[in-house]
Amino acid sequence: MGKAAASARVRDEWLRRVEAEYRSAAIATNLALWLVQIGASPDLVTAALRIAREELGHATLSHRVYVAACGPDAPVGLGLDRETLAIPRQPGEPLEHDVARVCVEVFCLGETVAVRLFKELRQGCEVPVARRVLSRVLRDEVGHREFGWTLLGWLLEHPQHGDALRALVKAELPAAFARIFALYGAEGPRSSRGAVPRDDVRWGLMPAARYGHVLRASFDKDYVPRFARVGIDARHARRA
Repeated sequence: MGKAAASARVRDEWLRRVEAEYRSAAIATNLALWLVQIGASPDLVTAALRIAREELGHATLSHRVYVAACGPDAPVGLGLDRETLAIPRQPGEPLEHDVARVCVEVFCLGETVAVRLFKELRQGCEVPVARRVLSRVLRDEVGHREFGWTLLGWLLEHPQHGDALRALVKAELPAAFARIFALYGAEGPRSSRGAVPRDDVRWGLMPAARYGHVLRASFDKDYVPRFARVGIDARHARRA
């Protein structure tokens, strides 16, 4: 099957993915440092560093798809706002609190739904260069998801900060849910809005409505049972 012609929508979406993966690499690198600073298990630190390396690889691979779709061959990460590549600290709070926030929002929420999203994106993708990238990202995202839930369990059992971190997660989870549902639940990425032609689907895009469908499935099948395992009621948090 011949390669579908790439539209401007395809290029916009793959460029967005390049930037998102590059930011994820920066976040994982920052988190790895924080884990060292709070005395986390070496296994958790090593996992965070591995994730940073994988996210950087995802950015590079996504850039190849962007170039294959006739996008300019500029260096990966060029022109990104540096402020978006750092994780802000909450002044006056223990570092463990910021680690918990990143763990929940980026990994427990973001990486968990990402597994289902990339599986859905890959399903309709037929352009080989794009499908190979989606397959690689999907494989790695499973590990990123599991890292998040493992880290959350470790944080909530922390001998000094566990009770405070549990209270923090319960208090801030409603807002975290609101943000991810605002991001994916209504319109999805800008490049997915409106009708998505079949040729764009072959490049690994999907309609905005599918993002909301996948997020709702992830809430019922992933968020609710996984938070329940650590004693947190996700349905109550979503209603709050």
